[in-house]
Amino acid sequence: MKEILTVDALGHVLCHDVTQIIKGVKKDAVFRKGHVITKEDIPVLLRAGKDHIYVWEKDEHMLHEDEAAKILYSLCENKYMHPSKVKEGKIEVLADRSGLLKVDRERLNLLNGLGEMMIASRHGNFPVKAGERIAGTRIIPLVIEKEKMERAKKVCEGKPLFELKPFLKKKAGIVTTGNEVYHGRIKDTFTPVIEEKLAEYDVEIIGREVTDDNHERITGCILKLLRQGAEMILCTGGMSVDPDDRTPLAIKNTGADLITYGAPVLPGAMFLLAYYEGRVPIMGLPGCVMYAKRTVFDLILPRIMAGEKLGAEDITVLGEGGLCLSCPVCTFPNCGFGKGGCR
Repeated sequence: MKEILTVDALGHVLCHDVTQIIKGVKKDAVFRKGHVITKEDIPVLLRAGKDHIYVWEKDEHMLHEDEAAKILYSLCENKYMHPSKVKEGKIEVLADRSGLLKVDRERLNLLNGLGEMMIASRHGNFPVKAGERIAGTRIIPLVIEKEKMERAKKVCEGKPLFELKPFLKKKAGIVTTGNEVYHGRIKDTFTPVIEEKLAEYDVEIIGREVTDDNHERITGCILKLLRQGAEMILCTGGMSVDPDDRTPLAIKNTGADLITYGAPVLPGAMFLLAYYEGRVPIMGLPGCVMYAKRTVFDLILPRIMAGEKLGAEDITVLGEGGLCLSCPVCTFPNCGFGKGGCR
C-alpha cells in the first residue's frame, strides 16, 4: 500500500476505514476498507479531514475483492438464482423461487480449501423459499492474485456448485389403516396431519381410503388409488413390528420395489419407502408422524416433491443428524435435525 493525496485518489482502493466524528451527532465510518474511491467521494474525504489516505497499489496481476466476489458468485449461479449487490466485498446468492437446494459438497470443500476465498451455503437437501439466501461469497483479503481465482474456476469447471430443483405438482393418495379407525372406535387424527404437511407443496389429494388391518384390503386400496392416477401414496398406521401391523406386507404385495423398511432417524425409525413400477413412491408413515412436530417425513417429503428418486444410501446417511432433540420451541429447519446426511 502507499500514501497518496486524497485529490489524486480517484479509482484507488482504501486500505483502512475512514471515520468521521461530528460532536453530538455521530461517530461512524464514512467509507469502509476496500472501498473504491469515486469522484463524489473526494470532497467527503476532505471534509472528514483526510488530505492523505492509504491505498492499495494497482497491480495487473491482482483483483479487488468486489471483482473476486463476482467470480465466486459465477461459480455458484444456476437457474432460479440471482446475486445480491456487492457489499463490503461480499455477494449473496438468492433464490428466485421455492425449491430443493442441492449442494456439490465435494467441490465446495475443494474451493474452500484453496485459501483466501470462501463460499458459505445452507445445507443441501432442504427446502428454500423464494427470496431466501442460498449462499454468500467473498475473498478474505482486500485483493487477491488473479491466478488464485483461475484455480477456483478450474475446481468448479463443468457445472455450478448449487442447484435449486423446483417442486413439482403431484397427485397424492392417502391410505389410513387400523381397525380402530375403520370401525369408528376413534377419530382419525393422522390424515389431517398429512394433509397439513402436503399443503406446504403443490399437491392435489385425489383420494382417501380407510381400511382395517387386513393386508389384502390395504393392498387393494393402494392399487385403487394408483389406478386413479396417484403419483404418490401415503400409508398411515400399522408400521410397527407388532404381528397385527400389516401395512409393510400390504405395500410389498403391490409389487412395489422396497427401498427401505427402517430409517436411522428419531422420530421415524419405522419409516418405509418403496417405488411402484420404479417411479411412484409409496411411503409407510409410522405413528410418530401424527404426534411429533418434525420427523423423518419432513426430511423425505421435500426430496420427493422435487422429483428425486431416493435409494437406500440416501436413507442410510441420515443417521448423523437424524436425532431430533424435540426442543421446547421448534426452529426446524434452522436446527441440526437432518443436517448430517447431505451428500
